[in-house]
Amino acid sequence: MLTPITGQERIASLDIIRGFALFGIFLVNFPSFHPAGYPVQMFSLDPGYTGLDRSIRLFYDMFVQTKFYTIFSFLFGLGFYIFMCRAEKKGFPVYRLFTRRLLVLLVFGLLHLIFLWYGDILHTYALAGFILLFFYRKSNRVILGWAFGLLIIVLSLMALPLFFSDQLYGSLQQEQHALGQQEMKRTLDMYEHASYIEWVTYRFSAEASDILSNTPLTVASILPLFLFGLYAGRRGILREPDKHTRFIWLTWIGTLTMSIPLVSMVFAVEYDIVSFGAAKLDAKRLFIQLSGLTLCFFYMSSLLLLMGNRLARTLLVPLGYAGRMALTNYLGQTIVALILMRGFGLFETFTLGIGLIICIAVYVLQILFSFYWLRFFRFGPLEWIWRSITYGALQSIKIVHK
Repeated sequence: MLTPITGQERIASLDIIRGFALFGIFLVNFPSFHPAGYPVQMFSLDPGYTGLDRSIRLFYDMFVQTKFYTIFSFLFGLGFYIFMCRAEKKGFPVYRLFTRRLLVLLVFGLLHLIFLWYGDILHTYALAGFILLFFYRKSNRVILGWAFGLLIIVLSLMALPLFFSDQLYGSLQQEQHALGQQEMKRTLDMYEHASYIEWVTYRFSAEASDILSNTPLTVASILPLFLFGLYAGRRGILREPDKHTRFIWLTWIGTLTMSIPLVSMVFAVEYDIVSFGAAKLDAKRLFIQLSGLTLCFFYMSSLLLLMGNRLARTLLVPLGYAGRMALTNYLGQTIVALILMRGFGLFETFTLGIGLIICIAVYVLQILFSFYWLRFFRFGPLEWIWRSITYGALQSIKIVHK
């Protein structure tokens, strides 16, 4: 019988970094569970934040938005390499095994997207993962060449609106905003008055279909991080960080140096210190994306360096509990957010300040839940399902205490 990676084979630093990313993703995702989240995002509407909420939104844009899904993406590529190597050493059919793993993830993602929330990332990871399979035996040069090449293409496409004339782009934005306002009214009405079946039907036609149509671009934006993770896996950087201390320090210094001007530009664009005219929002998104790439590696290298200190590592260990059950906790965050927004009507009084407090409280509870669950079980509940289908047999989940 095929068996998955055991607890002893896990790399603790990966779980800690994954747990850290899980919290940042929840911070960013939570406001998008508001009924207005989708129209605001898709039609580039002004969410109208003022006072404390505007400050929190700016903080998110500078230090959280795009900084954590990039970490998750990097870790997916790294995890892919670890999975393939270990399966290969055990003589397993690695491509067939990982394909099955991706198919299960794709099903999880599509169910999440269609029945719960438009912001699902799992289906995109699964689809990008199929492409990643073609790079497993490629040289490091090919892997890095494709990673940087795709990054340049995606970032160039994001930068295109900055070169449009204000008059032309301004008129296009006015039309888009008018459509967005109509969709906003329709969405709010659905959240307030529709049954669950009506709500899901509406979401499939208005949200899920649009998300799926944008899949090629989202896959192209995520695949470079997968490839960087694959490269890091080959180098053994996270598996044996002590052997790569110099590289980690150089990464820390380099990404910090690059992040300072990029994060500063997010602030400068927000307050019109630097003007991009009608393309202000696009410029802000570009600098958020660029700073997301640099801060992603700054955060990871910072955590790796901190884990070299015994006290810091002890303080970071709780993040690892949540990280070991990342799939369960990620989907659990969606369920909690929907219960609060739709079930208890939180969207009527929602502020980013309230959202921040809720995110902290829910994440602490998730750490506690994960800690106690992992005292008795080897995997999270959804991780167990995922692994069992991947390996074609029910996996032993209970920990037998001797």
